[in-house]
Amino acid sequence: MRAAPLLLALACLAARPARADSCDALAARVIRVTGASLAGRAEPGAVFRAADADRMSLDCRAPARIVIGSGERRPPVGWFTLVGLAAEALGNARLRDAQAAALNLHQDSLLAEVPMQARVGGVILRCDTGPRAVGLAGFVSLCVVERRDGRPRKGSLVRKAALPRALAPG
Repeated sequence: MRAAPLLLALACLAARPARADSCDALAARVIRVTGASLAGRAEPGAVFRAADADRMSLDCRAPARIVIGSGERRPPVGWFTLVGLAAEALGNARLRDAQAAALNLHQDSLLAEVPMQARVGGVILRCDTGPRAVGLAGFVSLCVVERRDGRPRKGSLVRKAALPRALAPG
């Protein structure tokens, strides 16, 4: 009976590096696919430098997500390509589909003045523009690429952005 708690503690300690290794592998995939460089690493994710974004960060907690921000109200085409590449890296979405979806969501968000989202391949794209994005992350344009696993993360951007549950993933 004394061995059971010890085995449980050892199993928990052994699982921790595995999670870090999988996050390292995901960060390496993001770098390989997007061409971004690693700016910093802290549990549970990483921050990247990318030529076409003012901010790019990875959160490895399930469901994994990448946040891409721009200080411009109308980011250049390269920013939407970066969102598409992030979708490809995170959920094997087709680059062209994800890039087009990000551009459309961004435009729709500008017109409707509310966050917009769509599913593309294995990811959910959520884009927001204007003062709400500034309030959420300090950027005028913001897109979140999240792995689609059926359930939103507790307290995720879907609820913070006040999207109706009908638009929530899953």
